[in-house]
Amino acid sequence: MTTNPPRAGRREWTALTVLMLPLLLVSMDVSVLYFAVPEISADLEPSGTQQLWIFDIYGFVLAGLLMTMGSLGDRIGRRKLLLIGAAAFGAASLLAAYAHSAETLIAARAVLGIGGATLMPTTMALVRTMFTDPAQRAKAIGLWSGVMTAGIAFGSVMSGVLVEHFWWGSVFLVNLPAMALLLVLGPALLPESRNPSPGRFDLLSVPLSLAAVLPVIYGLKELAAEGWNVRYVMSITVGLLFAALFVQRQRTSAAPMISPALFRGHGFTPALVLNTLSAFGMMGSAYFTTQYLQSVLGKSALEAALWSLLPSVLIGAAAPVAAQLVQRGVERAYVVTGGFLVAAAGYGLLALAGTDSLWLVLAACGVLAAGIVIVLSQLTDLALSSAPVEKAGAASSLLETGTEFGGALGMAALGSIGTALYRHGMPSNAPAPAQETLGGALAVAAELPGRAGDALATAAREAFTDGMRGAAIAAALLLVVAAGLAAAGLRRVRVREDAPTENAGQAGHPSPSGV
Repeated sequence: MTTNPPRAGRREWTALTVLMLPLLLVSMDVSVLYFAVPEISADLEPSGTQQLWIFDIYGFVLAGLLMTMGSLGDRIGRRKLLLIGAAAFGAASLLAAYAHSAETLIAARAVLGIGGATLMPTTMALVRTMFTDPAQRAKAIGLWSGVMTAGIAFGSVMSGVLVEHFWWGSVFLVNLPAMALLLVLGPALLPESRNPSPGRFDLLSVPLSLAAVLPVIYGLKELAAEGWNVRYVMSITVGLLFAALFVQRQRTSAAPMISPALFRGHGFTPALVLNTLSAFGMMGSAYFTTQYLQSVLGKSALEAALWSLLPSVLIGAAAPVAAQLVQRGVERAYVVTGGFLVAAAGYGLLALAGTDSLWLVLAACGVLAAGIVIVLSQLTDLALSSAPVEKAGAASSLLETGTEFGGALGMAALGSIGTALYRHGMPSNAPAPAQETLGGALAVAAELPGRAGDALATAAREAFTDGMRGAAIAAALLLVVAAGLAAAGLRRVRVREDAPTENAGQAGHPSPSGV
């Protein structure tokens, strides 16, 4: 005789609301510096290299430590690690807000990355342990996915508003109230959960995971920004070699950081692969649409950020609709397949854009984002349901690491396609900077007299739009392939209401009251 899992009550849903605040801020910190750069440059006078590190160090540290922090949370307790990370995130935010040198700001952003790496997998793992009822868990994970996706867009807008009315440090101070609220309410509302028999922590896996993740992420991002370069290809190659060593370590270690048993969970591996493909689609579009709004349509940075909020309307409805479909008996394979096809349709709309297609591009972004959120919410629910409860932190960290890889790969691959088509479409007699990037072309055009400058700017905008259309077609085809993989790979997946644990007993599993 089977018993239904306990349903979450008001306490768990209140706790979820508290968890959403730090999650929103962590995702916002990816883009929160967009409008603060001129003020930071004037105040701190960073070198070009320092300015790049101010931007990039947060994402690099976060991506590199996700697996470490997910595994650590399983061992010492996810609530404990969440609260430690919140305290570190708040302290680093305060340090960043009042930094008096570029070096201090870089160090503060690095600590923010460490804090972010603790917050992202632990919030997802706590959702897994608080919501044992499948329908409620699907709804909670849908909310988690929507907040995570929307946070990046809100970060740039909040940055613009704050910098317009206050000094640049205010973009960091907004983190403090949410982290303080988490530190006050977290101990009372959030259940503690951990692996009851974790084994020793594998210290050697920490540098191996960093050496596997960071060179690959760095190489992919630089290829997207700078184009083909042997140095970046070598960086990716080195990272992949360390990834092979990391995998071998996990297979042979008595207490691995990432248990190979996770991949034997029915549904976990296909969910991880498809999640990475969905991140490819989401971040690949961002490479083009932000430039399109500003450099093709001529919107200011703040105007572009405000316009980019419109597609978020569809994001809010996508995950709940997907969860309802699954609860009413529609197979998850069909819902995920449909999500990929919706996202592909978004890219199809983007492929129709011209040099004056604001509403078409916004509609394309909304349809694309809605499809991706449907996919992400369902795949996250599938992966976490497939993983043993005591491995929820490690499972969450793998999903997040896959998202980082997929996003970087999407920007690199689609960016390369767009750049190649842009260069092909530019006049052969255009100055060298104009043939490299749209920004370079507009800068050259501004210095040319009269019609010559206008002609160059027009040609560059048309070439960029051609590149965006070509990349959109390639991405649409990839997402159609992903839809086929989802239909084939998820049809036979049947996850039990709660995945079995690897250990006898479930110490740390929440009671019906959530404590």
